Amino acid sequence: MYMWFQIKSYFLFLIKSTNKHGVHSPFVFNLVTKCFNAKTNSQKLKQINSIRNYFYKNKTSIVVNDFGKGSKIFKSETRKIAKIAKIAGINKKRAALLIRIVEYFNPNTILELGTSIGLGTAALSLGNPNSKITTIEGCKNTAKVAQEMFREFNISNIKLVNNDFNICLPSILKENTFDLIYFDGNHQKEATLFYFNQCLSSIHPNSIFIFDDINWSKEMQETWKKIKNHPKVTVTINTYFWGIVFFRTEQAKQHFTIRV
Repeated sequence: MYMWFQIKSYFLFLIKSTNKHGVHSPFVFNLVTKCFNAKTNSQKLKQINSIRNYFYKNKTSIVVNDFGKGSKIFKSETRKIAKIAKIAGINKKRAALLIRIVEYFNPNTILELGTSIGLGTAALSLGNPNSKITTIEGCKNTAKVAQEMFREFNISNIKLVNNDFNICLPSILKENTFDLIYFDGNHQKEATLFYFNQCLSSIHPNSIFIFDDINWSKEMQETWKKIKNHPKVTVTINTYFWGIVFFRTEQAKQHFTIRV
């Protein structure tokens, strides 16, 4: 059933989507041509691939406490770290794009909801090694794996908070204003909308939100529609796997569906 939903939703995405030639916003056109369609820095690609291979070699098993929707692949809470990296970790295409997006917008303050074992967090760091990254992970065991990796690869601009989002997020948002927030920790409608609305308290007009897996389920597609329609949201880009949100007050409300 899930596989059929994915095939159907991707087919519908392809029908609606466009490339740079169908974009009539200078801001989005520049983003597509200079970031989405650009080449990723080869040294940074080499680094993220080294981190990926570091995990692939790790045959240790850990017990994962999943606070979100859970996995449609894993049937047990006991999972091998190598398999988490291969199945649940950010894939090569998305990691490269995340590096380019962070390079392009150069955010100084980044928040990630859902560290997992830290592959996506590492991509954020590689995009701007001078940024200040706060990442939250509810599961103690995956957070420990991520922290060990950060030490192994000397990634020092990340502060990992091992706690439930509901407990620690309000104080983090109260103390910071974020240039970029990456939502990758919960694929449920109610929770995603709740965190989205909470995070609106710590943004400015040039802030960016990235929502992972907006076409993961019918529920997440409905969530994405709600986010698009929020009055503070001006520009959105649906890349199928990500929903990217902008709050540019100088720009008229526009929604784009773009193949990356």
